Amino acid sequence: MSGNLNSQTTQEHTSHKVDMKDIVSLCKRRGFIFQASDIYGGINGFWDYGPLGVELKNNLRDWWWESMVKCPPIGPDGEPVQIVGLDSAIIQNPRVWEASGHVGGFTDPMVDCKETKLRYRADHLVIFIPKDSSEPWLAAPKDDEENIAEKRIKKFGKGKSLSAYETKDLTAIAVQDFDKIIGPDASKPGTLTEPRAFNLLFESKTGATQDTTVYLRGETAQGIFVNYKNTLDSARVRVPFGIAQIGKAFRNEVNPRNFIFRSREFEQMEMEWFCHPSEADKWFDFWIEQRKKWWLSIGVNPDDIIFRRHGDDELVFYSKKTFDVEYRFPFTDPGFGELEGIAYRTDYDLNQHQEYSGVKMEYIDPITNERYVPHVIEPAAGLTRGVLAVLCAAYTVDPNRPSGMFMNFHPRMAPIKAAILPLTAKDGQPEIARDLYMSLRNDFMIELDIKQNIGKRYARQDEIGTPFCFTIDNQTSEDKTVTVRHRNTMKQERIALSSVKSWLHENLAIMAQG
Repeated sequence: MSGNLNSQTTQEHTSHKVDMKDIVSLCKRRGFIFQASDIYGGINGFWDYGPLGVELKNNLRDWWWESMVKCPPIGPDGEPVQIVGLDSAIIQNPRVWEASGHVGGFTDPMVDCKETKLRYRADHLVIFIPKDSSEPWLAAPKDDEENIAEKRIKKFGKGKSLSAYETKDLTAIAVQDFDKIIGPDASKPGTLTEPRAFNLLFESKTGATQDTTVYLRGETAQGIFVNYKNTLDSARVRVPFGIAQIGKAFRNEVNPRNFIFRSREFEQMEMEWFCHPSEADKWFDFWIEQRKKWWLSIGVNPDDIIFRRHGDDELVFYSKKTFDVEYRFPFTDPGFGELEGIAYRTDYDLNQHQEYSGVKMEYIDPITNERYVPHVIEPAAGLTRGVLAVLCAAYTVDPNRPSGMFMNFHPRMAPIKAAILPLTAKDGQPEIARDLYMSLRNDFMIELDIKQNIGKRYARQDEIGTPFCFTIDNQTSEDKTVTVRHRNTMKQERIALSSVKSWLHENLAIMAQG
């Protein structure tokens, strides 16, 4: 019954539009996410995860690991697929990044605005060229989330409409014509600089004399590719098999934005699936279906998630085909933002590392003796972006509550599974509450909260997304029962104190299925 009630209540409240500012405010107020180095004014593109945020992130991380490595999905043949884990170093031999193309090709064409001191990716700007050539040209972002182009045309275009302009990518504009362009945030033309290469890899130095340049990894995938042969030689795996890794990556993003969506330090959950070239298409379709199931398993509304195939003009050079898993974030609505990419990387990476290292990456089939370099399917998800999607999906407006909202976390994701709340700090209630807490803490992440009036404590648990609250009151001493409050419905019922553990196991499971 609880599962049905939770489902109905969720549908009832999701009609309210969520404002990203409210989510950011909640995250700081309740200890999910803080600006890194906050007391020093922060640092752009870096974030710290507070007491609740780290629990939420770990829950998402652990569920991915459970679904990929501990209990991987059932393959097309009816048997579980083989996936093993890896934790590679953040800093690798610099040759790794030369082979992967990151050192020579992991660059973006950048332009700076001399007026506003802002920096833009040249290939992310579109230029609106008036058919009346006497007027200035206007630059706006391609992913125009705030109708910037229309606002600029209204300001500088003397009432004209978009139809009075032709469009071109900034990278197709001759440098000598830059003097005609008004930058996206500028007030006059001619402030954009000539595009120049901007390397996204963070550099560092190593060695006693700091004479060797190394790089913070821009992705976790290369650590998997360079350990493909080690894994094959040491683990009892055969092609097809996968290697999974969760870890931090670093990209010197030009314009970190939208909270933790685009940051300079982030975490990835990547799996490289090595298979025979003739079976790659079959496995590509398999992993698209599996990843769809997984995202829905954490409480994401199916109406807010799409699988979008890349057009030929979007494909990275090493990819034969790619699908993006995209979520409708508040800042992209009604559009979508990327959560995960599922790419058919062919044998590009293994061949590159074979060429640069001189180590053979061929697989020898033990049955047929066929030699080949495996092809690779890569489901690569953003852990930190996944956290943001979970936060956005859970934020539920409810004017009937003192908090005005509650976090409708899927029980797998909820940082705190239940709260123990003595009604008062007297009459032995704190002692009973503590005993109950001690009996549950080995099975669940539990919070014991004694301070403030009960209404304020309920409101706090709503805001942090705790599925159930168990209240100890005067009746508890008399008949050994407690009040259970359901987060989504605010329904209350009495259950036996001795049955709380089994009740919680059962109802979290029901809620997860709902």
